[in-house]
Amino acid sequence: MKYVIKNGSVVFSDGVRPCDILVEDGKIAKIGENLPAEGEVIDAEGLHIFPGLIDMHVHLREPGYEGKEDIESGSKAAVAGGFTQVCCMPNTNPVNDNAVVTTYIKYRAEKVNLCKVNPIGSITKGEKGEELAEIGKMAAAGAVAISDDGRSVMDSKIMRLAMEYANDFNIKCLCHCEDENLVDGGVVNEGLNSTITGLKGSLRAAEDIMIAREIALSESLDIPVHICHVSTYSGVEIIRSAKARGVKVTAESCPHYFWLTDDVIRDFDTNTKVNPPIREEKDRQAIIAGLMDGTLDCIVTDHAPHGKKDKQVEYSLAAFGISGIETSFSLSYTMLVKEGEMTLSQLAERMSAAPARILGLEGGKIEEGGVADLTIADLAAKYVIDGEKFVSKGKNTPFNGTEVYGRVAYTIVDGDIKYSAK
Repeated sequence: MKYVIKNGSVVFSDGVRPCDILVEDGKIAKIGENLPAEGEVIDAEGLHIFPGLIDMHVHLREPGYEGKEDIESGSKAAVAGGFTQVCCMPNTNPVNDNAVVTTYIKYRAEKVNLCKVNPIGSITKGEKGEELAEIGKMAAAGAVAISDDGRSVMDSKIMRLAMEYANDFNIKCLCHCEDENLVDGGVVNEGLNSTITGLKGSLRAAEDIMIAREIALSESLDIPVHICHVSTYSGVEIIRSAKARGVKVTAESCPHYFWLTDDVIRDFDTNTKVNPPIREEKDRQAIIAGLMDGTLDCIVTDHAPHGKKDKQVEYSLAAFGISGIETSFSLSYTMLVKEGEMTLSQLAERMSAAPARILGLEGGKIEEGGVADLTIADLAAKYVIDGEKFVSKGKNTPFNGTEVYGRVAYTIVDGDIKYSAK
């Protein structure tokens, strides 16, 4: 296959320039101005071309919870959201704690053949925090990282061993940071709004203590660690300080943490229930600042699709999570670039280059000879988010009715057009 993308504005790491891109046999064969039309032509007039977006924190639910999402529906939602690669968490049924489940996920993704799906194995068997999972076998089968997603490994000795074993296989631990004893059943941020609503709160300290522990282990062992979905201003400061000391820590956050504050829980909308919880304005501002200065390396979705029956219950009983993979790019562009001070190159770094670098994935940049994973977007396009129109089985979003800019026009994976808005 051979074609040229013409008249677009290409987002490089050092700025945005008008360029044409020749795609041949799944690779970027040439980048330049006024390239001759070879094969088909994609007219990208008025559009921006990003390196293919990579989401290193999603839940595809398969195997075991296909009623919420499956690899096919999740992949369709991913390419509709501009993502060429996703990394799926292990809290499936059975848990992805062995090479058989890892292999199954890879097989299913290859059959679906939309975005690239990279499995994340669990740190411990059954995500119970008691015994290490088969880390080496999962890595050999294609796991790109390990995580007990949704739960911290409370035993520090087991966490140390996990980090050492993972490092031996050149993969990282992705750490959900919450002290379960301090959370103690909390479902929202502990503060004014938890008091007003009567909902049980969770202290920032529950998150910060575990962030500090993972950093302490990383620093002592000189082994990289990655902190998942940071939500607190104090957590950002802990990570910033650690990076200044040279600790090998990376971190992520999500659009709901830099868009929303816990004022949204006053309506008892269970679509606002996430883990860790949405916090206060000073936390929101700190997440934005952390993404701006690189303390937080990347933007992820923590895409957590649920059926309506999981959310249409009392707040304390509802499932945690937001279906976010189809709105992440628009929310990030609108808040951070259009309304903020982030450049398009920085946005591409947070949503593509950094995830690729952290997990050792191909892609993340637009360069001659590189893989033709590309996301083409119309940044001027304005629309209103409507969860009922999501491709994902999960319609659970707190952003219904939110006006955003930036609509994905094409998602290209290995040179193949996997999604077109036309």
